[in-house]
Amino acid sequence: MSDSKPKRQSRPNRFGIGFISILQIALVLAAVVFANYLASQNRIRTDLSLTADYTLSSSTENYLKSDAIAKRERPVKMTMVFRRATPFPFIDRVRALVDEYTLVSGKQIELEIIDPMRSKDRAEQFAATYNLVLIRDLILIDARPDEETPIVTEMETGTPALNPHITLALAEEMLTYTVDDSGQRRPDAFRGEDLITARLVEAVEGKPRNLLFLADKSRIDSDGENSPWNNLASTLRFQNIRLIQANLSSLNEIPAEVEGLAIIAPKYDFTDDEIAKLNAYWNTPRAAILILLEADSCPPKLRSFLRNKGLTPRRDRIITMAEGRVVTTARGNFSEGIPFLKDLAGQAAVFEGASSSIEVREGASDLSMKKISPVPLITILPDYWGEADFGKNTDGAKEGESFDTIRDTAPPLHIAAAVTRGAANDDRYAADTSRMVVLCTTDFLDPDRQRAENIDFLSSSSNWLVRRESLTGLSPKPIGIYMLPLLDAQVSFINRMNLFFAPIFFLLLGAVVFSTRRA
Repeated sequence: MSDSKPKRQSRPNRFGIGFISILQIALVLAAVVFANYLASQNRIRTDLSLTADYTLSSSTENYLKSDAIAKRERPVKMTMVFRRATPFPFIDRVRALVDEYTLVSGKQIELEIIDPMRSKDRAEQFAATYNLVLIRDLILIDARPDEETPIVTEMETGTPALNPHITLALAEEMLTYTVDDSGQRRPDAFRGEDLITARLVEAVEGKPRNLLFLADKSRIDSDGENSPWNNLASTLRFQNIRLIQANLSSLNEIPAEVEGLAIIAPKYDFTDDEIAKLNAYWNTPRAAILILLEADSCPPKLRSFLRNKGLTPRRDRIITMAEGRVVTTARGNFSEGIPFLKDLAGQAAVFEGASSSIEVREGASDLSMKKISPVPLITILPDYWGEADFGKNTDGAKEGESFDTIRDTAPPLHIAAAVTRGAANDDRYAADTSRMVVLCTTDFLDPDRQRAENIDFLSSSSNWLVRRESLTGLSPKPIGIYMLPLLDAQVSFINRMNLFFAPIFFLLLGAVVFSTRRA
């Protein structure tokens, strides 16, 4: 047996271990710093709300990514002046909205938030710059293209006013109100995005787009806060489009400073001289005409004017039969392949109330020679037809009971159509085309029959007419405010739970935990 000495263990290389440890810590820190840098430069916000309340609408996103914002040399400055203790109930939602505007715009919108109660010096400086008295919560949008003065002098009154490229969105304007059964005026919906986008467009453009409303030919209900006229004007106002009333009979020609004409629910026929004015305007470059017709109510000379453009409003009523009764609510789909309706393409279109069909001579050779191109915008479902004798009894039969192959209009039926005049497919001349949109119903302007997709259609059509394609798309949806009705006994029970039973429960729970630990 040989003696063997145990091998001596080698000493650990403390220097190597320390170096590796330091290197690992340095790499971990570098990875953390690098990850934070990437996160700060490439933020992704996800809206997890059930109805995507914090996601901007497609029309707003389209505008924020358009050349009007993306190619600005001077970023738009947005200043949110809200008191943290404000009674306005949606301050957090407004803050989330303006953050989305800055992110989607690619930093072409610079945001500053001022609390007048906490930052008094900055608030006073801001108020002095824009000559404001900060007694209300607001958002100021400054889209001046250069360093021109923020305050200008009005030519008519000589009083100081904000620069046309500076607009205000007041907090109270973001809420719509209704009167309940008890006569109390209460908030009904939050429309912050509508207002902010409208004010942003107004600030960037410096003035609203004007549509000349032919008041002497139309008769539309304007009585009441929620009248069809007010709903129409409000919808267009949120698109920075203003209706200016005028009498066609007193005009020698359509003024060049307006962006288009609006013929709404015409009741009185046009004279030959007035039709000549319409034709002269239509034949000018960049003409735009919006026509909303009541069902089976198109004056003869206006119908003749439209027929020459490839559109003929029919004297019928769009109906169908369901469970033995006549249904006048028209259902269809928005056309595909229409650029300004791309966000609505293929979606369902529902128009409550009365509506008529319109003949569209799409692809007619005589129109093509004149470079006139009519296209349908909304096609009604095939189980509907155009009833020629709606409201009339013929031969003792009940009107609308069945389809008459001779008198009635067979599907396909169209309720809306557009016309362009000029080389719309040639980029060199597309900007000079004339445009027209005709819709054969006005009942959707009634607040009791108003649907979101109809308002989106009207907004997109109007923006297409005034050549503001960047604002076409789905409009912001108002966020409803819901009241939870509680009886006095229920309120009393909730108060007892909060003020008496809940504190006693947590006190007993704490006593049990304390006793257990002592044991």
